[in-house]
Amino acid sequence: MDRTGTAATPPECSSLTASCPGGCRRDSARLDRALLVARAGDELVVTRLDRLGRSLEHLIELARTLQQRQVDLVVLDQGVDTATAVGRMFVQILGAISEFERALMAERTLDGLEAARARGRTGGQKPKLGPRQPRLAQQMYDELGGDGKRKYTSLRSPLSSASPVPRSTAT
Repeated sequence: MDRTGTAATPPECSSLTASCPGGCRRDSARLDRALLVARAGDELVVTRLDRLGRSLEHLIELARTLQQRQVDLVVLDQGVDTATAVGRMFVQILGAISEFERALMAERTLDGLEAARARGRTGGQKPKLGPRQPRLAQQMYDELGGDGKRKYTSLRSPLSSASPVPRSTAT
């Protein structure tokens, strides 16, 4: 499977499960499904180690579980195969490096956001309402008709039209 999500299924592969774009979480249904069908002697093949878990603890736990079930883990990009002692050690080293890399990326993101805020820039979506519209909505909500009931109903949004709908015409 390449990084675009397309794959050529080899003839010796009985099951193929595509991973999620952001890597798998601990509670990933796809990972659970792959682990459910894996039997002793099978290989769990992933393109990159960071596609398998988010933390070193989770990777080690997963590698231990696979080893107990006699399922080998093969990482294509790094050329790792846990059928060997060197491969098992390498999985732990790569997992530690991946976790370190994610931590650095998170720190850099937070630093960038802080620097942008210091320059007066804020992220996120632009406000949907202008400064006058929330005040107008509150005034209309608070306004009561002669019968003591709300003057305006939600059948037609007065903010989207020029003429508000009085209660007498809505009923």
